[in-house]
Amino acid sequence: MPELPEVETVRRGLAPAMEGARIARAQVNRPDLRWPFPDRMAERLTGARVDRLRRRSKYILVDLDTGETLLIHLGMSGRMLVSGDPLGRFVHDHPAPEKHDHVVLEMENGARITFNDPRRFGAMDLMPTDAQDSHPLLAHLGPEPLGNAFSESHLVAALRGRNTPMKSALLDQKIVSGLGNIYVCEALYRAGIHPARRARRVAGTRIAALVPIIRQVLTEAIEAGGSSLRDFRQADGELGYFQHSFDAYGREGESCRTPGCTDTIRRIVQSGRSSFYCPSCQR
Repeated sequence: MPELPEVETVRRGLAPAMEGARIARAQVNRPDLRWPFPDRMAERLTGARVDRLRRRSKYILVDLDTGETLLIHLGMSGRMLVSGDPLGRFVHDHPAPEKHDHVVLEMENGARITFNDPRRFGAMDLMPTDAQDSHPLLAHLGPEPLGNAFSESHLVAALRGRNTPMKSALLDQKIVSGLGNIYVCEALYRAGIHPARRARRVAGTRIAALVPIIRQVLTEAIEAGGSSLRDFRQADGELGYFQHSFDAYGREGESCRTPGCTDTIRRIVQSGRSSFYCPSCQR
């Protein structure tokens, strides 16, 4: 599933073609994805101007001049693709329609935005912009890891006394939003913290040191266009490249990259997810 860097990469790719532009026609080709689409979604989107694109956790938020916000969740295999952008940042020709093109937005500026999702685990919803904080998918999210609210004091307080493994704690969206399996593995590797170590047994200074590490990992991943591990594509159809920089994730049996370490990366399963770590460097 796309994590924060992938979703942010898609948002940045969509912004030049959508912000300030009006939706000339919205086409909805099925009644649902993971959940049913909102009533009259095509009608409510058609004619609306896109004021701004934002990201909250792993969701793209499209603020419209109608007072509503379109929420987009990519799910496991969802892709937002741009074609025909008059600014010349994308391929000009519109591709032929594909089987899994579930929502298509024809913009007045000539761009076409296509939501393609073969597995149909993605989602779209429309909500009042001024009531977004109460939306069920957004109401209980913790602070953004790249925002000021995600501070050393916040993380230390949130993990104090918790018997949860560090990996699970950082995946808890109520503690910090947007982090997923890949980037938690990478952050814990850089911090030298074992993914199975209980949070209450990690010193506050080590937890505090995780904050800038998490930010750095995410920043580097965004700059690389995210990580392409199966279905992920950027809005222009290109792959992300951060997977070539992984220190831990997916490197089971390979040499640890820490200078002087002769151990290899190992894998364990936590709550059904693979965790990758170096047994010598992470304690």
